[in-house]
Parts: sequence; structure tokens; C-alpha cells
Amino acid sequence: MNYDLPYPSTRSPVLGRNVVATSQPLAAQAGLQMLQQGGTAADAAIAAAMVLTVVEPTGCGVGSDAFALVWDGQGLHGLNASGRAPAAWTPDYFAAKGGIPALGWDAVTVPGVVSGWIALHDAHGCLPLETIAAPAIRYARGGFAVSPVIATLWANGARRLKDQPGFAAEFMPGGAAPKAGQVVRRPALAATLEDIVATRGESFYRGALAQKIVDHAQAHGGAMTLADLDAHRADWVAPMSQRFRGAAVQEIPPNGQGLATLIALGLLDGLPFEAQGVDSVETTHLMIEATKLALADADRFIADVDAMEFDPAALLEPAYLAARRALIDPHSAGLPGHGAPRPGGTVYLTVADAEGRMVSFIQSNYMGFGSGVVVDGTGISLQNRGAGFNVTAGHPNCVAPGKRPFHTIIPGFATTADGSAPLMSFGVMGGPMQAQGHLQMAVRVLAYGQNPQAAADAPRWRVVEGRQVAVESTFPPELVAGLRALGHDIIIESPDAVFGFGGAQLIVVGEEGYVAGSDPRKDGQAVAF
Repeated sequence: MNYDLPYPSTRSPVLGRNVVATSQPLAAQAGLQMLQQGGTAADAAIAAAMVLTVVEPTGCGVGSDAFALVWDGQGLHGLNASGRAPAAWTPDYFAAKGGIPALGWDAVTVPGVVSGWIALHDAHGCLPLETIAAPAIRYARGGFAVSPVIATLWANGARRLKDQPGFAAEFMPGGAAPKAGQVVRRPALAATLEDIVATRGESFYRGALAQKIVDHAQAHGGAMTLADLDAHRADWVAPMSQRFRGAAVQEIPPNGQGLATLIALGLLDGLPFEAQGVDSVETTHLMIEATKLALADADRFIADVDAMEFDPAALLEPAYLAARRALIDPHSAGLPGHGAPRPGGTVYLTVADAEGRMVSFIQSNYMGFGSGVVVDGTGISLQNRGAGFNVTAGHPNCVAPGKRPFHTIIPGFATTADGSAPLMSFGVMGGPMQAQGHLQMAVRVLAYGQNPQAAADAPRWRVVEGRQVAVESTFPPELVAGLRALGHDIIIESPDAVFGFGGAQLIVVGEEGYVAGSDPRKDGQAVAF
């Protein structure tokens, strides 16, 4: 591993035998406390995730969805804790409403994150759930100081969502979004977390909290019913894998977009590029072109796996990848069609413990605060994953009762090529940036040997649509010029647009412990002992 730090940063990699990396310091410290008390990586991940619902509501909440990849010391397991559409949701239901909205109750699918916490704890935890939840409950009831980046996102969300049911009461204390450093208390959420712990999530799906959720939906024109909540289950799934430079990158199978990362890496694995620098025009161009092709496939084919037209593994078949790879021109920007993705709101965390267990975990509202809906008196803010559906007849992602929508959030992992040992747990937040960010992290660490902090620091790019590619303001001018010469329409985003490029957290397996990196674009932190 190369420990050089070639990009502007005030951070060095964090090394230790127990490591937590999250997007917010209080969450990282909560996870580390669990490890110090003898907990597993799963215990630490749940503790950090719970704290994030309190202190970073701009990206997640108790009404979010979640996914995880878990190395238990012997093998890798996938967890899909995303929710499904209410039974009333059909194309006709939304035709009568003028389409699927991005806000309000008609954007809310069944929230899955609570089921994900419980499933993860059941399978891989050892500490009492009361112990794990204690930091989150303490911050919710006793208060926490809002961190700077989150304060900015909070203000942005408040301007857009202040009129959504329950939003202002929960998220605008004194009638305004809190400023950086302001102490915020969320007592209703503290009580909700206590109820979740006491019932191991049953209250949320089949008890008192479920009734409050459904009553609020009915009062505000939503279709959610007790039967919809009762039918929800988190699913353990087999990860999908793609060989890349002697390793195997692992992702959750659809309904998430992780398959797009695997397609792009499969395309790149057949191309020689290491002779060029990691930040060269040649390498960056190839990554962009592979991403365009992968996103075109994702837009057309990825949906709830039960609704896909074929086994998603068909998109990783060597012959298929070879045919797609032939479309990449090393000297010119191509124009494969795909959708126009939008920025999102997500939190990602990763944990590794001294016994060799690792967790890659992600939970999300989707678009910032999500639907903007908060269930009265509970602190439960709800995602807007219904906006991930479409109403195109015959499309695999067309809305239907009990169906999971296309999901942007994806945890990442890398193992040895035979899957016998872990190499890296990683993720990149930010809606459509995620599959692209996974590709950039994998290339930097697995192909070029960069350390995780350097990979997190490096300026990133994001395919927008057509030949448009957005780049961070820190992108080298000579690289911008070189890409434009190849026909890319480069958009240099302003320094305050860093949220559009996500936030990365990575833990790499070192020779005698772990090496972690945490993204300076957010309030992230990696901690270890």
C-alpha cells in the first residue's frame, strides 16, 4: 500500500485493530464504544447507525431503508432491508394523482431500516440491544450540537420541506433550521428508539408505532396500511461479485444499483491502463466511458430482482462484457443513452473488529430528508423511495403493489478473488454518485494501491447525462482540458457543491490490522484502537 497523500488534505490514514469510519464524529465514537465493550463489528455498526438517525437526519432516519455486507470471519453475507410499495400502489393509482411525487406520503414505501438493525443484531451481534442504542437515545433526549456540514444541509431541507406534515415541528425548533453548534434535542425520537429496543422492532411493524404511522398516513392522504407494515421482512441475500485486478468486488444484488459498479469494473478489467497514472486523462476517460455503459444498463434493466427480465448475472457474463467493452473508444467520448440521475441524502459507515469481522452498512432517506413527512409525536422521518419507481408500462421498475423500487444506496466490499478473505469495506454516499464512487474507490485502491485516505481525498467526477460529466472544483486543470479534448462536456461545479460528489468511508485490511480513510467533504471521522 502506498501511504503517500497526494491531494490537499489535513488527514492521515487511521490505523488500528478495531476501526469505525462514519460520516459524523458522534456516530463513529458510539461505534467505537461498542467495540471497547467487547461488541462485534455488527454491534458497532448498529450503534453508529442509530446515532446517525439522531444527529444526521439530513441523510437518514428511523423511517429510512438500509443495506449491508457483512464479513463474519468466514464468508460474506448480504442484507437487503429495503421496503416495498403499499398494496394500493399501481400505475392507475398514480395516474389519478398526476404521477409519482418526490414528497409527501405518496412517496413513502415501507421503511426497512429498523428491520435491518434487528436482523443484523440477531445474526451477528452479542451486546444487549439496550447497550447498543444507549448513545443514540442519550443524544436524542439530552441533546447534541449540530455539526457544520449537516447544518448547511438542514437549512437547505427546511426551505424545501417546511410545509410537509410534521416536518417543522420536528426539524425547525423555534421556527427555523438549527445553526452549526446549536444544541438540538429530539425527545420524541428518544422514546421511539426505546420502544424499538424494548420490542425488538415489533412495535414499528406490528404494534403501537405501526398504528401511529398508519394513522398519520390516513390523515394525510397516504395509502400505507397495517397490513403493508406487517408484511415487511429484511432479507439475507447472496452478494454479487466481479473479478477486478486479482480481487473480487462484491455488491448487493438488485434492487440496488451495485450491479452498475460491477458492470463498469468488468469492462475496465479487460483494458490495460495502469501504465498511465491514476489521475491521467487516459485512465479517467476509460472510467467515465465504462460508467456510461453501466448506467445505461442500470437504467434499463435494474429493478426488484423478482421483476427483472433475466438473471442479473447475465449482465456480467464475459461475452456480454466483451461486446459492451468494444463500444469504448479510447480516443473519444461516447454517447450511450441513460437517465438523468438526481442527488440524494444518505449515510454510510463501515466497521472492522480485531476478530476479523467487517461490516459495510448504508442507510438512507433518498433525497435529503426524504419525503419530508414526520409522524407526529414520534420523531419518525420517512424516506421517499417511492420516487425511485416509474410508471412506464412494461418497464421492470414500473410501480406495483408489494414491489421494491430501484435503489441508489449500496454498500461495497472487496475480497480475494476466491472470496476466502476480506480486502476492503467501503462506500460512497450521494444518490447516483454511489455506483460511480465505488468504481473510483476500487480503481484507486485495487488497481493503483492508493491508501484509503488518499482515495477518499482525491477529486471525483460524476457522469450526468449524455457527454456531460461534472467534476469537483479541485479537479486538475490539465485533466479537465484533456477530457474536453476527447469530447467530454465537463462541468466544473462550485466548491459548495461537494455534496453532489458524495462522502467516502473506507477500511482496508493491512498487514497487522486495518487502515481507514474518512471523507473530508462531510463531517466524517475514522476512529480506532
